[in-house]
Amino acid sequence: MQIEIKTLDNGSAGTAELPDEIFAITPRADIMARVVHWQLSKRRSGNHRTKGMGEVSGTTKKPYKQKGTGNARQGSLRAPQFRTGGVVHGPVVRDHGYDLPKKVRRLGLLSALSQKQADGKLVVLDAATAGGKTRDLAAQLKLLGWTSALIVDAQVDGAFLLASRNIHGLDVLPTIGANVYDILNHDVLAITTAGLEGLKERLA
Repeated sequence: MQIEIKTLDNGSAGTAELPDEIFAITPRADIMARVVHWQLSKRRSGNHRTKGMGEVSGTTKKPYKQKGTGNARQGSLRAPQFRTGGVVHGPVVRDHGYDLPKKVRRLGLLSALSQKQADGKLVVLDAATAGGKTRDLAAQLKLLGWTSALIVDAQVDGAFLLASRNIHGLDVLPTIGANVYDILNHDVLAITTAGLEGLKERLA
C-alpha cells in the first residue's frame, strides 16, 4: 500500500510503499498482550527480599524450659510468630523473565505495526533531524498535532536525540529497538524512510 511521506514541518515529500505482510496483517490482540507481558516481566528488578528464620538477628537460646511454665513450647525467638522473628516463605531475589518464542515476538511486532496502520496512527517521515533546539522541535510537533509519539529511525541522530529527550510524550528508538510495548504505549508511530527500510530487513 502507498502512504504519504511527511516532513517535520508538516509538508509532503512523496510517497512510500508499505509491505502488506508487515503493515496489513490481521492484528492479534492476544499475541500483543503476551509480548507486552514478556517485556514487562523482563524489566522487573526482582530484588524484593525478606529475612528468614536463620537470617534475622537474635539469640539461638531456647527462651524458657520446655515444660512447667504454662506457656506454649518455644524453641527460638527467631521463630515467625514472634515480632522480631523471620518471615515464612517470603519473597527472595529472583529473575522474573521467561522465554518467549521468536515467532510469537515477531508476530506481536507485526500486529502492533498493523494495528497502528489500521488506526490511522502510522506516519512515515522523510528524516528525523533537528538543529539541537528543543524549542524548535516542540513547535514542529505542535504543528503536527502530536502529543504522544514514538519515532523509529535506522540510526538515531545525536542532535535530534538531544532536542527530543526533554519533550514529554516523545521517544526515539533505533530500528533494532522497536518493540510492541513502546509502539502501543504511544498514540502516533512515526517511522523514517530509513527506519522503514530497516524494519523491512528486520522482519523479512
